[in-house]
Amino acid sequence: MRCILPVFLAGFWALAPLDGRALAGTVVQLDGLQRNVILVKTSQRRLYFGLGNGTAIRYPVGVGRRDRQWTGQRRVISKRIRPAWSPTMQIRADNPRIPKVIPAGAPNNPMGAAALIISGQGQYAIHGTNKPGSVGGFVSYGCFRMLNEDILDLYSRVRIGTTVMVVP
Repeated sequence: MRCILPVFLAGFWALAPLDGRALAGTVVQLDGLQRNVILVKTSQRRLYFGLGNGTAIRYPVGVGRRDRQWTGQRRVISKRIRPAWSPTMQIRADNPRIPKVIPAGAPNNPMGAAALIISGQGQYAIHGTNKPGSVGGFVSYGCFRMLNEDILDLYSRVRIGTTVMVVP
């Protein structure tokens, strides 16, 4: 029997197992993915975090809309709990009513509980969401949306410099 402890992290209640094993995500076999590497399979709308020995944790993610997807290899350059959000110029052009900044922790903040900021020319992140129903869809401008409990789990595992590979 697993002992579960409720914890309050980044303004959200979550369940933390006392034995250190994840409740978020699912451990799966995935040969070839190195330990501590993030792999996003866009067509599957799944994110994998390599555990080594041919295993990974699999999480559902919301991915870029068909015209907003990207592929390649990047790195995590920053980690943030309950970040403020500034929409990109493209998002503001598509929806001019969006404020220039949505404060950290605001209920309308789309970044959710945490964010892993990704290097590169675009402004992309792996982040939580205030719209959990969007996870698993083709919904974003190129970011990867996770359930808040999943991003908090992934956040605890990832270090600055972690490789992020995005494939179709």
